Amino acid sequence: MTGQLRVYLGAAPGVGKTYRMLEEGRLRLAHGTDVVIGYVEPHDRRHTEELVTGFEVVPRRVVAHRGANLQEMDVDAVLARRPQVALVDELAHTNAPGSRHEKRWQDVQELLDGGITVITTLNVQHLDSLGDVVQKITGVEQRETLPDEVVRRADQIELVDLAPEALRSPLADGHAFPPETIDPALGNDVPIGTLNALRELALLWLAGYVDERIDRYRADHGIASTWDIRERVVVALTGGPEGDTLIRRAARIAARSKGADLMAVHVSHNDGLGGGDPAHLARQRALVESLGGTYHLVAGHDVARALLEFARGVNATQLVLGVSRRGRLARMLAPGVGATTSADSGSIDVHLVTHEAVSRRRGPRRIERGLSARRRAAGFVLAVAGPSLLALVLIGVQAQLSLPTDILAFLLVVVAVAIVGGLAPALVAAVVGFLLLNYSFTPPLHQFAVAARQNLFALLAFLVVATAVSTVVDLAARRTREASRARAEAATLFTLAGSVVRGRRPLTALLGQLRETFALEDVTLLERVGAADGDRDSERWQVAASVGGLAAASPSEGDAQVMVDGRTALVLRGHAVEAADRRVVEAFAAQAAVALRQERLAEQAAAAETLAEVDQLRTALLNAVSHDLRTPLASATAAVSSLRSRDVDFSEGDRLELLATAEESLDRLRALVENLLDMSRLQAGALALSLQAIGVAEVVPAVVDAVGPAARDVVIRVPDDVPDVLADPALLERALANLVANAVRFSPPDRPPLVTAGALAGHVELRVVDTGPGVPREDWERIFLPFQRLGDRDNDTGVGLGLALARGLVEAMSGTLVPEATPGGGLTMTIRLPAAPAGALVVPPERTSEPAR
Repeated sequence: MTGQLRVYLGAAPGVGKTYRMLEEGRLRLAHGTDVVIGYVEPHDRRHTEELVTGFEVVPRRVVAHRGANLQEMDVDAVLARRPQVALVDELAHTNAPGSRHEKRWQDVQELLDGGITVITTLNVQHLDSLGDVVQKITGVEQRETLPDEVVRRADQIELVDLAPEALRSPLADGHAFPPETIDPALGNDVPIGTLNALRELALLWLAGYVDERIDRYRADHGIASTWDIRERVVVALTGGPEGDTLIRRAARIAARSKGADLMAVHVSHNDGLGGGDPAHLARQRALVESLGGTYHLVAGHDVARALLEFARGVNATQLVLGVSRRGRLARMLAPGVGATTSADSGSIDVHLVTHEAVSRRRGPRRIERGLSARRRAAGFVLAVAGPSLLALVLIGVQAQLSLPTDILAFLLVVVAVAIVGGLAPALVAAVVGFLLLNYSFTPPLHQFAVAARQNLFALLAFLVVATAVSTVVDLAARRTREASRARAEAATLFTLAGSVVRGRRPLTALLGQLRETFALEDVTLLERVGAADGDRDSERWQVAASVGGLAAASPSEGDAQVMVDGRTALVLRGHAVEAADRRVVEAFAAQAAVALRQERLAEQAAAAETLAEVDQLRTALLNAVSHDLRTPLASATAAVSSLRSRDVDFSEGDRLELLATAEESLDRLRALVENLLDMSRLQAGALALSLQAIGVAEVVPAVVDAVGPAARDVVIRVPDDVPDVLADPALLERALANLVANAVRFSPPDRPPLVTAGALAGHVELRVVDTGPGVPREDWERIFLPFQRLGDRDNDTGVGLGLALARGLVEAMSGTLVPEATPGGGLTMTIRLPAAPAGALVVPPERTSEPAR
């Protein structure tokens, strides 16, 4: 049996989550429930510590990490104790390295699986989905997070709320927490606006959780009626030009209610043969999403019924539709979608919105012919000749046949004409056949009269049946043509979607697909640029993307043009586009405009990301060198000031020592500045290279000697037959010096570092092996980041540029620098460089550089 999870959710530290958790624990304890404390962090708050008294506290597990003893919840001890309820504070907490689970919520899940009910606490800023929002509000990245799904699976979530005005003072004054333990996402001086924003964030997240529970309850109990809990506005789109007006009107309706949802829905026919203009729908979908709404597509034969089913399914409160564009006669014959929806909407408010397209009433629908002109012409010829020839044949055998037989024969001719030429020729054939039957085969003969009443009924039945059959055959032909075109359009759009998804540049892939589909010479997407004051005369067209031949400079240069909006146009050259294909081309154009906007946004995001990286690097630089620049400057300044002072009479030995101190400090400062300059050159791609053949057996000892006395125990194993490497002498020495200095620093005295070399497949590998504590595999790439020392706070050893600079220098020489685990413990750095070609001039080592700090 799985235990239950109860979560106290708060917007900020200090709202009283732990206090409420302990209060509930005391209440349960008073009712006889077996309650223990798995982990509670009072943060030195007197009232919280008083509530802890009286509980059984499961002893914590002590984890040693980097010289400190960290206390964590002992999951095994809680499982062994097996209480009914365990109180566990700080659900998003990250456990100390070496723990069974990385996160405390995973410990809690193990307790739940063991049948123990857990009561826990959590701040809203620790939810994964809200990390970016919290960072925007507080300006600080939240590192301790947990998946939302963990909290959503909770059996109960209770919001612990406190007015920001009441919360801010204890936080700012350090009453709710000691100042050093305030959540870094808040800080010591918390603005009222920040607390209000976090409070609203918690309320909205909990509202979403409650919505899910309500939807689940309504589905489980079969409740179809709308519950007006939150405003949800649904706008119905037909794919016509009025959609933009409807969307904006629906957005204004939704904006009147805080937290209202906006949804757009388009109902397509089940047979897939009808539907709106793809270009309009693509543009309107982008508009809905830009306004914060969502777009949905449903299928149904009855549009009004499908709309209402969707609206009730999402618990909508308002439905926005456009006023019908049908004529007055059509509205009299059928009520239309708007009237039907309004009549059957029940508790859903229906808004019928007028729009500009209302004034442009739909004219009579043009019947699209399903057959070619040649077949229709052949049908008209057959409609006249076929009944005439049949009449001549039947006259010759008239004595052997009856009138019903003659009628059936003429009906077969009408069906044949309908199959060949469609509806109009078939109607002509029916009329011609009716006249011939009356004149030649119905008494009195050779007169347009009918003597017997039953013969008149038979002739009229022939005319009705012939007309009905002709209509059905023609409709089937048109449906077949529509289905074939719809299938072709679907295949084209499917291929389009695939090429866009797979393409590295969606816009180029899309235009290329359009060019291939319609066999065009070239396709160009133009955008209007120019004056920002709206002066159209000063604007001009600019090529945004082009495939094929020479790009068009303006829309007038193309054989076909599609204006996506006032500032974007798609120009096609090669041949004119058939009217029947225009819908697909417009869909391409709409998607091209969307892809162009996406590329623009991607460019802006890339630029912003670059600026953020530069800013992050600048911040890291200032943080890292603030001490390292100040220390040598202070030492040199103190030494020089002492030498200039007339108050103290220094001996010759003291003077030399002060001068040596100043010189050493200035050398250290110079080395630091050189490393920073080299790093900046690397990042700017401005590092000068002079690749030459270098003897490895000579350069390695020189580098080890340059590192200083600390490297005197380094073991060098470089065979004499190792090929020379093609590298820049100064850069190779600098990179090797950094690696050797790093290995010396971390290797124990009884196991000195080792430098080896060997040849492999046209390359030379130099290995610097240290036998120190090593680096976890997941941190191998982090150690090459500038100013990264993996938590090492000893500023006397440098700013963390050594490995970053070494990798940059090696890669600048077309080499690689990769870490490997040293057998028995430690880290091995492997430099792989191309071997020098035979006969190249070997350059001996002339100078060495100090390792980066």
